[in-house]
Amino acid sequence: MNAPGGDAARGRREASPGREVVASGALEVVEPGVLTLIQDLGRPGWAHVGVGRSGAADASALRLANRLVANDEGAAGLELLMGGLRLRARGPLTVACAGAPAPVRVGGVPVGMHAPVEVPDGAEIRVGAPSRGLRTYLAVRGGVDVPPVLGSRATDRLGGIGPAPLATGDVIPVAAPPAAWPPVDVAPVRPWPEGPWRLPVMTGPHADWFDGGLDALCGADGFRVTPSSDRVALRLDGPRVVRVRARAAAELPSAGLVPGAVQVPPDGLPVVFGVDHPVTGGYPVVAVVRASALGVLAQVRPGEPVRFVRG
Repeated sequence: MNAPGGDAARGRREASPGREVVASGALEVVEPGVLTLIQDLGRPGWAHVGVGRSGAADASALRLANRLVANDEGAAGLELLMGGLRLRARGPLTVACAGAPAPVRVGGVPVGMHAPVEVPDGAEIRVGAPSRGLRTYLAVRGGVDVPPVLGSRATDRLGGIGPAPLATGDVIPVAAPPAAWPPVDVAPVRPWPEGPWRLPVMTGPHADWFDGGLDALCGADGFRVTPSSDRVALRLDGPRVVRVRARAAAELPSAGLVPGAVQVPPDGLPVVFGVDHPVTGGYPVVAVVRASALGVLAQVRPGEPVRFVRG
């Protein structure tokens, strides 16, 4: 296992030039943007040795981008935080973007999101800052072909496992394309929600530790995402979720965590764990976000309001 910037990352950058002759070519990083990570659907099954699943923060967006270029849904692609990415195609490629809506240009020409786009050899791909949300996903036909770690090409920012964030000058190899071609030209997508982001939750194992139980969370207004939020957790500010008197000084042994767990530390401000969450935690969990809404955690910007609802 290697931390970002460690041996695995150096191996990727040193090995890249020798792999540029693969059938689908490669992507050269001209500008890496704010933070661009290589992600797939993660590495399940390693929690017993302290390694989380990780993977794309908005898995549904990565799946959609992969389907548009006829990849397996779990193929590795790029996760862009607030855009700013510039790539140069080495060899003709086919790409698609999904997730947070952002301006995309190929060879200086604007192209649409949620659609496969052919990129000529030497053309530059630019992805700007999204108008809504935080994370845009770029899939390339064939998939990003860096060496897997524990069966996955995902970057785990908390565990320090997987490829390093992209840097200027990196050359990212692309695997041979699949045999099938995309069956559609453009994918229908649901509109982005208006107003506060809604997080449907089910009762957590320690809801009875709090005054009002799950209503202490779902009945509260005014939660906002703080700038300290990241792939590890969505950290909230707003009304305090208060323990019942009998549990005011109680402690818990460390227990396993899942993505979407809503943990309440002593200050009463909820923390909603994301894809790079720690494997265990010791604060009470009042609720768990439904799996269908986990992608929302990847797209809420600092300062935006969120509301918990029973669902």
